[in-house]
Amino acid sequence: MSKTPFLTLASASAQLLEAMDAGEKAAVLALVSHPDGTRSGERVLVREGKLIGSFGDPVADEGARDLALKGLSGNVAVESGVYPLPLEEGGEASVYLELHHPSAEMVIVGAGHLAQPLCTLGALLGLRVRVLDDRPEFATRERFPEASDVRRVDFSDPFQEVKLHPWSHVLLVTRGHRYDFECLRKVLQHEVLPVYIGMIGSRRRVRATFGALLKEGFPREVLAHVRAPIGLDIGAETPAEIAVSVVAEIVEEWRGGSGRPLREVERVLERFTAEPEQNDGGTTDAGGGP
Repeated sequence: MSKTPFLTLASASAQLLEAMDAGEKAAVLALVSHPDGTRSGERVLVREGKLIGSFGDPVADEGARDLALKGLSGNVAVESGVYPLPLEEGGEASVYLELHHPSAEMVIVGAGHLAQPLCTLGALLGLRVRVLDDRPEFATRERFPEASDVRRVDFSDPFQEVKLHPWSHVLLVTRGHRYDFECLRKVLQHEVLPVYIGMIGSRRRVRATFGALLKEGFPREVLAHVRAPIGLDIGAETPAEIAVSVVAEIVEEWRGGSGRPLREVERVLERFTAEPEQNDGGTTDAGGGP
């Protein structure tokens, strides 16, 4: 292997941060050992299916790319760790594979009164929170101190500079039904849908939205991904209460809960303090004796 344009630690880190900000999965591969004993630490990176950098060996580069793609695809047999890497001239090197995917995020479209408690609760859940609005007086850092990104956008294409990915939780809570509709249309046009899509609105408005999107040709199975009206039914009325219901639905999506009260699920009183049944003679059946 000749001297090559591999990535330095700084350049690999910069590429990785750029990929995460763009909502892309990426893998960094670093040589751990090599037959010539001088190549440890050389790095390449794979993002969007492309190899960035080179080990200067076409066989090693192709093997590194294939290994990364298997790991990024979710192949359970390929996780972060050390793997053999075949070389063009025979033999093999060892490479350490690091798999990375974007952090789970909450994208709040609309910066009104509901957006503020949503931002606070999203940050408490450990989500990276982004807040988007078309009004400069609402899309401010002062109103959303917990957010990692607050920006002014055009609701006709709010995601032009905000790339959504499978770990995005999109909450459409703008000041008007027309804006929610336009933003929802843009979300549903993505090839890979976010894990959570929620839209606020009354039953009538949600029905009108679904009807319009069906007429436009959106498949019913795509619309089934939309949680509208948004949140769980807890009788919420205030912005803070509605935010709690929305975040509860997100947690239910993560953990697979039923949304039922735990009292009903566990039934502790009924299971452990039930009175013994009485037989016709007035004696109990408990204990198996007469």
